[in-house]
Amino acid sequence: MDKKYIATPNRTKEILQTYQFTFKKSLGQNFLVDVNVLQNIINHAGIDKQSGTIEIGPGIGALTEQLAIHSSKVVAFEIDGRLLPILEETLHDYENVQIIHEDILKANVHEIIRENFSTDQTIHIVANLPYYITTPILMKLLRERLPVDSITVMIQKEVADRMAASPNTKSYGSLSIAVQYYTEAKVVMNVPKTVFMPQPNVDSSILRLVAREEPPVFVEDEDYFFTLVQACFAQRRKTLRNNLTSHFKGMFEKEKINAILDSIGIDGIRRGESLDMKEFSVLANAFYNQQNEA
Repeated sequence: MDKKYIATPNRTKEILQTYQFTFKKSLGQNFLVDVNVLQNIINHAGIDKQSGTIEIGPGIGALTEQLAIHSSKVVAFEIDGRLLPILEETLHDYENVQIIHEDILKANVHEIIRENFSTDQTIHIVANLPYYITTPILMKLLRERLPVDSITVMIQKEVADRMAASPNTKSYGSLSIAVQYYTEAKVVMNVPKTVFMPQPNVDSSILRLVAREEPPVFVEDEDYFFTLVQACFAQRRKTLRNNLTSHFKGMFEKEKINAILDSIGIDGIRRGESLDMKEFSVLANAFYNQQNEA
């Protein structure tokens, strides 16, 4: 293994000591110190020398360096200003890296892509995401329908399992539906705590999301669909009928809810975890149409 890589325990310690860098718990900073894991991420992401790549939270540049080696250009968003001079030094040899000091949640990513990549390039988002803000970041990226081919992220194992889960499993819920509406989701690798500095308290997984050209189901209104799906999982042990009755309190009586469920052939005593995305789309569209007729 080439010892000059950033992603080794010794090099990482050296960089942290040189800059007297202290980890901010509020930013969920855990730096990767294993080159093999990083190269596995690159392989799973499907990156080649023609690819454009976007990274979120480069830290001291461990993953950024590997992306720079294996892709044509890297644009990385870093929120922590203390890391900018470190990145300037650690990535000095890579002319195809641009660091943007901005919160990804506030960034105009469409504009950044237009400015930095050509329209015929495949673009991949790759990141070791802070666990505390994984879901808001991914949902922003998905809902904005960016012109990217895939998103490959290192995230908390439990969250990765939820995003890739199938119906009738413990992990399946509204997050599974939201992510799989926009992408095909797959957990491609589990990662031990030992490859991070400092070591997190949770296990990690690499999740790969491949963008769908169009959603797998038709919904009348996306916001309504997602809100209704969340309502069906509001209390997992409750039946669909009970969760929907709570959600539509003051709008639809229980008898009306039963009538709508009967009209679409979905049994009200089922629980949310037993419905697939197609059934949820039928359910949401039926209630949406009834609400607009009311």
